[in-house]
Amino acid sequence: MAGWGKLLITHTFATPVDTARALQLDVSRGDVLVRKAHGFALIDLIFVCGIIGLLASIALPRLLLAKQSAGAASAIGSMHAINSAQLTFALTCGNGFYAPDLPTLGTAPPGSREPFITSGLSIASVINKSGYNIQMTAVAYGGAPPACNGLAAGAAGQGFVAAADPDVGGNFRFFATNANNIIYENTTSLFAVMPEIGTPPAGAPLH
Repeated sequence: MAGWGKLLITHTFATPVDTARALQLDVSRGDVLVRKAHGFALIDLIFVCGIIGLLASIALPRLLLAKQSAGAASAIGSMHAINSAQLTFALTCGNGFYAPDLPTLGTAPPGSREPFITSGLSIASVINKSGYNIQMTAVAYGGAPPACNGLAAGAAGQGFVAAADPDVGGNFRFFATNANNIIYENTTSLFAVMPEIGTPPAGAPLH
């Protein structure tokens, strides 16, 4: 019994010592847990912002050019639509004369639901579409008869001028057309210098 008691006492007091020694050894070996930090450091955010800025400086000019190209294609399409509408108006409704403005082309003749041009190009005298201001005019000819869609006598023209000018700076593609049904492009507006019939003093024809 004395031996068992001695053994129990030895085990009881030895265990904490061994445990403390084990802990001390672990610390001496550097086995200490360090909680890892999560998230971005300031230098990481600066680096990401720099990459985003670099990509934006490369992509934005290309996006602007693509937008301008799309707007120019739409403007050219509008010039084609006006040419076609004016020719149809002169042959079928205007007795050989042309409509003086876009709203006149948007007025259907009696008994018809189809105007000479779509509503998107006839709701006003000047239309803003795809980054371009589109307008058309014709000098009234006093000898013109009334048109079939209600246009009064003397209001139609012997020719016409239509133009598409960019509505913002930085875009240098200007377009215009007239009764010759040829579309011209220039780096400045042609609306004021384009004759109703014939070749303008500036610009190059589109083919």
